[in-house]
Amino acid sequence: MTLKEFKESLSQETAPPGIPEYLKALWYDTKGDWENAHTIIQDIEDKTAAWIHAYLHRKEGDTSNADYWYNRAGRKRPSLTLQEECESIVKELTGED
Repeated sequence: MTLKEFKESLSQETAPPGIPEYLKALWYDTKGDWENAHTIIQDIEDKTAAWIHAYLHRKEGDTSNADYWYNRAGRKRPSLTLQEECESIVKELTGED
């Protein structure tokens, strides 16, 4: 899946079958379902999930919790917009970055 395909899939009612949980969480978040995105990502224990978890808490407005997760991901809170950060994550996950 590419960033373009990810964006095109947002017109669908459900997440594309077979996409990784990371992309599925971002798909639901982009569709406005933060709770489902958080539920998907919260129990995955790796740095990629921690990065998405950080992004979600940053979007929620919980900066201190976001910073905790950025630290777990080995990253710093970016100065990007939320949309830019989401696209950056999708690009990295799809190998476009």
